[in-house]
Amino acid sequence: MLLNTKLQFIWSFGCGKGSFIAKLAVLNPNINYIAVDLVDPMLGLSKRNIEKSYAEAGRENNNIILARHDIERINFFMSKEDVVDRIYINFCNPWPKPKHRKKRLTHTKQLMLYREFLKDGGEIYFKTDDDGLFNDSIKYFQEAGFEILDMTYDLHENNIFEVNIETEHEKMYTDEGKCIKALICKKIQPKEDERK
Repeated sequence: MLLNTKLQFIWSFGCGKGSFIAKLAVLNPNINYIAVDLVDPMLGLSKRNIEKSYAEAGRENNNIILARHDIERINFFMSKEDVVDRIYINFCNPWPKPKHRKKRLTHTKQLMLYREFLKDGGEIYFKTDDDGLFNDSIKYFQEAGFEILDMTYDLHENNIFEVNIETEHEKMYTDEGKCIKALICKKIQPKEDERK
């Protein structure tokens, strides 16, 4: 059973090995999290890493739910009553070929799905090592009615997050000498003339 009705919906499609969500949730015991992935073995690994993090913290997991779900069908998972405060998208597939770009988790089409359950003023935190994905995503966020609050082309030189929890991919790419790009944006209401 979760602690309260406040949810932060976490995914990087997926939640990967779960170390990011585990560390985040242990640090914030009064916030509920949902970690989503499509791959069963990855969810199994996430579950074990989450359990390990809670055991090391000396408490039981009561604020993370793991879910197997396809992002394309996320609105079948979320009801109209569900309200999400924040979404994390960490190191998603960059889908570099033009014919595949609509599959990107930050594509305008996907962001419009997230808008349906993200509260007004709700935030998206995004990290990637891929320059093309990052630059295109800046445009996607703006097209979908999100205001960019802060961004950086080198997260480790200019940390824009209150607390940056390093993911497995982040460590790997940093060790390879790649800069980590990141941004924070919030959902805003489109202007009246844009709604027509």
